[in-house]
Amino acid sequence: MTDCLGSWAVLRWLEGTEPAAGRVEAALPSRPVMSWVNLGEVAYIVERLAGAPRARQVVRELRLRLNLDLPSESRVLEAAHIKARYPMAYADAFAVATALAHQATLLTGDPEILGGDPTWRTADLRS
Repeated sequence: MTDCLGSWAVLRWLEGTEPAAGRVEAALPSRPVMSWVNLGEVAYIVERLAGAPRARQVVRELRLRLNLDLPSESRVLEAAHIKARYPMAYADAFAVATALAHQATLLTGDPEILGGDPTWRTADLRS
């Protein structure tokens, strides 16, 4: 089964916050999918907290360990549809749309995603 990472999961991994960090680390050898939109979100948050050089380093490292998904027109519209129906950030809608497109389980602890459509395959990394 394929895993998909959103920014919530990657940020907890970078912080070393358990149990999320261990679950993400375990998924990395299989090169989970992640949207470039969500990687961009990770990059700007890391840059705000630790500076641009650290953000560039994180992106370089993750490019080697992830299957990065460049959103197509249809993915953009699917994310917009998800955002219109559920109260979540637009970047989170890209994580959901990417997971759905790849028939993947979205690893997250984001309550907005976890509280969305019960048919979405998710794994709650908070506990």
